[in-house]
Amino acid sequence: MRGLWLENERVRFRDDVPDPRPAPGEALVRVRLAGVCNTDLEMVKGYYPFTGVPGHEFVGDVERADGAPEWIGRRVVGEINAVCGACAACVAGRRSHCERRTVLGLIGRNGTFAERLALPIENLHAVPDEVPDEAAVFTEPLAAALRIGEQARLTRADRVVVIGDGKLGHLVALAWASEVGSLVVATRGGRARPVLEAQGIRCVAVSDLADGSADVVVECTGNPSGLEAARRLVRPGGAIVLKSTYRGRTEVDFAGIVVDEVTLIGSRCGPFVPALERLARGLVPVTAMVDARFPLEACADALERAAQPGALKVLLRP
Repeated sequence: MRGLWLENERVRFRDDVPDPRPAPGEALVRVRLAGVCNTDLEMVKGYYPFTGVPGHEFVGDVERADGAPEWIGRRVVGEINAVCGACAACVAGRRSHCERRTVLGLIGRNGTFAERLALPIENLHAVPDEVPDEAAVFTEPLAAALRIGEQARLTRADRVVVIGDGKLGHLVALAWASEVGSLVVATRGGRARPVLEAQGIRCVAVSDLADGSADVVVECTGNPSGLEAARRLVRPGGAIVLKSTYRGRTEVDFAGIVVDEVTLIGSRCGPFVPALERLARGLVPVTAMVDARFPLEACADALERAAQPGALKVLLRP
């Protein structure tokens, strides 16, 4: 099949990528659309050793599902962690932390930047008819944004600061702006972002925010300077949600965190069902984030566009 192949920090288009071979209990899915995430860009830079098809955001059609014919022909999205179901983490209900998991386009499993992929049937979620493909492809990152509410237990009284106005920062802000007491997006320059402005979400310079002015700070930059800013902005007894990964080591003033009793929360994958419900109800205007669309064979141009400063969501269409 046709697809992108990542090897030795080089990505190239191939027309001879091996077809997926679904294991028992897995489905074969033809990809309609795939989204480029910052994690994909970091994978190309060597963030995590991986050889194969990258990508983990998708919407597609089930072509084969041995033992589950009711899924054939359905339009689906899919959770990215394929788990064993038997390890200590799985038995305890921490399935996304399965000790033997493979992860779509990230760990031991070819991803979405190809014509077809394989995922366990239990990972699939049917897409409501009223959700177009260009919204459905945001299900995985929107679910990740919604995970924050489960972990930090956000309320309508909370003052929330989102640091970073990239793809993930946009989604976090769009998902939570109407659910909390106040929410601002903080960036170095405080530049206006049309998608956020259209929803009445303010963008401010980090330097314009007072120390300790936030109950919850969501760090979405993946940069140590973002973590430093989060530490300054969070109030004593507040929480910092780390929503992006950092390459290498990052220095942290743990003494101050202990004295101020600040909670640090690592946050990764989230719930698909609430994400699809919000998309079906039109509560999160994700399609406004689509910057560009490319055919699969234009992968180099797509990744270059996605890496440009200020770029939002770039989509690949096999």
